[in-house]
Amino acid sequence: MGVMISLIRSTLLLAMAASLGASASDATGIGPNDWAGWRGPTHNGIAAKGQNPPIAWSETKNVRWKVSIPGRGHASPTVVGDFIFLPTADEQRKTQSVLCLDRQTGKLIWSKEINQGGFDTDGHQRKSHASPSIASDGERLFINFLNHGTVTTTALDFKGTQLWQQEISKFVTHQGYGASPFIYNDLVIVNSDNKAGGAIAAMNRESGKMIWRRDRPKKPNYVSPVVFNVLGKDQLFLSGCNLVTSLEPNTGETLWEVPGSTTECVVTMVTDGERVFTSGGYPKNHTVAITADGSGQVAWQNSTRVYVPSMIIYQEYAFAVADAGFAICWESASGKEIWKERLGGDFFSSPVLANGHIYATNVRGKTYVYKADPNDFKIISSNQLGNEAYASPVICGSRIYLRSAHIDETREEYLYCIHNQL
Repeated sequence: MGVMISLIRSTLLLAMAASLGASASDATGIGPNDWAGWRGPTHNGIAAKGQNPPIAWSETKNVRWKVSIPGRGHASPTVVGDFIFLPTADEQRKTQSVLCLDRQTGKLIWSKEINQGGFDTDGHQRKSHASPSIASDGERLFINFLNHGTVTTTALDFKGTQLWQQEISKFVTHQGYGASPFIYNDLVIVNSDNKAGGAIAAMNRESGKMIWRRDRPKKPNYVSPVVFNVLGKDQLFLSGCNLVTSLEPNTGETLWEVPGSTTECVVTMVTDGERVFTSGGYPKNHTVAITADGSGQVAWQNSTRVYVPSMIIYQEYAFAVADAGFAICWESASGKEIWKERLGGDFFSSPVLANGHIYATNVRGKTYVYKADPNDFKIISSNQLGNEAYASPVICGSRIYLRSAHIDETREEYLYCIHNQL
């Protein structure tokens, strides 16, 4: 009986996870094998059902195509229809641009320059000037750039024509800027936390009109906004600035806010349908699960440093990759550690999950594939492409799109399409 109850609960949790993003977004023209924004179709790092990507590859194995990307960026690719969209920044010319590539071949279709000059010279040595990923509603593209001390959101159509541009807030850099936009119903939602005081704002995605805007604390922070339907209600979640915050996404009204995080967070929050999970790394290492009903009840917490890579909630477990290169599995309800195993290297990109496997890419360009199995940690493969990677993998159907750089005497960035070859 106990096994049956557990199976039923797991099935319900899977169904709930599959519906989280769908209930929160009202995007049009997005197909089942698309990856239309940061953290994928359900905004939690989990690929859509039925995806069957490769589990092993190299420079000479299972690479369908590899194309050179001008400039540099940490943003993951956005894949919609026949196209791949990718932000990049040319640090010599001081330009920030959006590229459109053919999904089948990687051939460049168009390049749209958004900004020229105005690069911020402060911040972390590893930052890029094109770190936020693009969000798409199937008709338009939305991209955030920090330029001339201001965070601005720009909307383009699929031909690269600029439709509108909206300033979110002034920005004083501490480490850098990397918050990706989020699409919800008719809105595109953007966060610009910074030590001078930023904002969380929502614009009409067709016109760019500011619908609502809320000031944020004067503290450095780096999180992207995300909406999940939790406990029967759509909630817009943010962490960092020492707070865990839930807003009504249509209006920006505070649903609840509790002192539950550290000051500086990078991760995008996730949920199991009852609790929300976040983690941070300054001034303390802190991972926490909080019941999302406004009570402020801490379900569990620990001092693990999961500062940059976002977590994955799968079935009844929380899977994390610590910055220092450990794969970790916790019981999501209790925080009980199930296993903690060494991968190797430092991690800035966020893991993704597809077909029961977790794909985690370290800073040196090695992607580990291992089972999302609480009962058996097993590395299936380790796969090297280039020798520097900050962008998270993207999984669409039977393909993986991965941004990596080769650094020898010079630095050259590439986008790979990884696909099982017959």
